[in-house]
Amino acid sequence: MSPLDDILFGGRLAWDMGFFTPDGLKLLPALALGVQRYGVGPAMGFEAVGHAFGDTVGLYDDFGALTFAELRDQSDALAVALGERGVEAGQTVAVLARNHRGLVLSTVALSKLGADIVFFNTGFAAPQVKDVAAREGVVAFIADREFDELVKDVDAAHFAADDLGDLIDEGLGRHPRKPPRSSRTVILTSGTTGTPKGATRDTTDAAGAALGFASRLRMKIRDTTLIAAPAFHAWGAAHLATTMLLGSTVVLQRRFDPEAVLQAIDMHRVRTLVVVPVMLQRLLELPEDVRRKYDTSSLEVVASSGSALPGPLAQRWMDAFGENLYNTYGSTEVSIATIADPKQLRAHPGTAGTPLRGSKVVLHDGRIFVGNAALFSGYTGGGTKEMIDGLMATGDVGHFDDEGNLYVDGRDDDMIVSGGENVFPQEVEDLLAGHPDVVEVAVVGVPDEQFGQRLAAYVVTRDEVGDEELKDYVKAHLARHKVPRDVRFVDALPRNATGKLLRRELQQRHGDSA
Repeated sequence: MSPLDDILFGGRLAWDMGFFTPDGLKLLPALALGVQRYGVGPAMGFEAVGHAFGDTVGLYDDFGALTFAELRDQSDALAVALGERGVEAGQTVAVLARNHRGLVLSTVALSKLGADIVFFNTGFAAPQVKDVAAREGVVAFIADREFDELVKDVDAAHFAADDLGDLIDEGLGRHPRKPPRSSRTVILTSGTTGTPKGATRDTTDAAGAALGFASRLRMKIRDTTLIAAPAFHAWGAAHLATTMLLGSTVVLQRRFDPEAVLQAIDMHRVRTLVVVPVMLQRLLELPEDVRRKYDTSSLEVVASSGSALPGPLAQRWMDAFGENLYNTYGSTEVSIATIADPKQLRAHPGTAGTPLRGSKVVLHDGRIFVGNAALFSGYTGGGTKEMIDGLMATGDVGHFDDEGNLYVDGRDDDMIVSGGENVFPQEVEDLLAGHPDVVEVAVVGVPDEQFGQRLAAYVVTRDEVGDEELKDYVKAHLARHKVPRDVRFVDALPRNATGKLLRRELQQRHGDSA
């Protein structure tokens, strides 16, 4: 693309996002002030929106509302108080919190100090917390009180993320000095295949790459966004940072509750909802009379990521809530690579869409490689992902259709080899998810004396259905070697805190009951 193309794209994007509206014209000079004081990062955004939209509500959570000015001033105060307790620029502080103001204020305060931030997964066990804290050199933990048992053995200062009032009161009215360095944010991988790894990236590069992401998801200045996805995860954290940078009002709920989400959409006239796919399933499971109680007509963008979005689930969502669903594909390491908009999802159910502007997606022997300006710079414990011609492996396999739409077939290490035939479980899962009596399903490979491995399906149903009926359903649509030989009915599938399926737990469960 030529420099002129970039200029024209930037101009169109600025127009679409509202930078030429009265609110946008307020925000632009305020952003310059934020950069001058804090550089590029969370602190910059809060400084800017605090000046531009001070008396406007910037955040709703279970504790109530905070204006942008209050968010700025309270994060200033918290930074001062933490600094007086020994937190310094360059040190690493862990944040272990659910979606509420404590996580937001802690993140911004640490950014104002120039401290590095590590977001811990709320689903980690105590040994994982202790191991990762030691590896990352954590000097302080800001954790919700419900996690006291998880962090008690970590040799670090402890602060309660959901009870920061005393610290804020102590520093209120004072402002931190400009930090000698920029803060760095570390996002941990989910740890579903081993010890969680810390991923870092250059903030400046990531900020530039975010423009393509913002344009495809039709983000706007002064939007209202409900982030239901965990904010400690890359997907939720990216939206929190971007929406706050744009002066958008953010709605957070400590725990995901389907009806509470609909109620908040109705109450706050939410335009953008940020979810992981299993949340869409839980919302659709609400009785129709419950869904009808709430007006969700304000929803224009429902952004889903974090795990595979089955085609049938996407279709059911849009049938119920309108043409507003966007499916995004990426990873902690490569950021967002592709997006499918509602039209693409209608025409090509299950697709991950097409690459963002500035991103390149290539297949090498079926394996997906991505190149963009937001590739992570390496794991904090050492190492990186495989690279080919400047493109980074995602760890997934996939294919393109004739129109250039990407389909993610599954993790390259999830492939099941049964009787010499290769099967990726997602294809079978997507098919079974379309059965009228199936709510959700997982397919795993389990040991088999004759074939090496065989397919086992774990199924959650809405009505009674037999295992032979489901086998016949697969047999009618797919090759015989893709038909699960075992079908087991369960009340729920095991998932981690970000909604990712825990396949290893199912394989272990299958072995224990064999």
